[in-house]
Amino acid sequence: MESDQAFLEYVIKALVDKPEDVKINRTVDEMGVLLTLSVNQDDMGKVIGRSGATAKAIRTVLRVVGMKNDARVNLKIEEPEGSERRSNQESAAETPSEPYVRDTTVDDIITDLKGQ
Repeated sequence: MESDQAFLEYVIKALVDKPEDVKINRTVDEMGVLLTLSVNQDDMGKVIGRSGATAKAIRTVLRVVGMKNDARVNLKIEEPEGSERRSNQESAAETPSEPYVRDTTVDDIITDLKGQ
């Protein structure tokens, strides 16, 4: 297990009430490392935190862990089955929107992070 995945697993299992339901999938592509986190629906609030503060803090520390290993690490938190938010996202996804246009590259972001 890579250090970024091991770190995330340690932190999340310490936060949640049902650590046995924590699942982390790690994928690597040209954009960097993507850690996809899945937790029990009852634990989502603990992982996201008030106004997303906990999730933001975890993402920030993961970026630092990634920089140490010369990688860009992102965290995606999976919506649990049957969550109310998921149904809102799906209805919003049905309306076509403008295509996403990337205005920065991974190198720009890493250079930006190292400059901070």
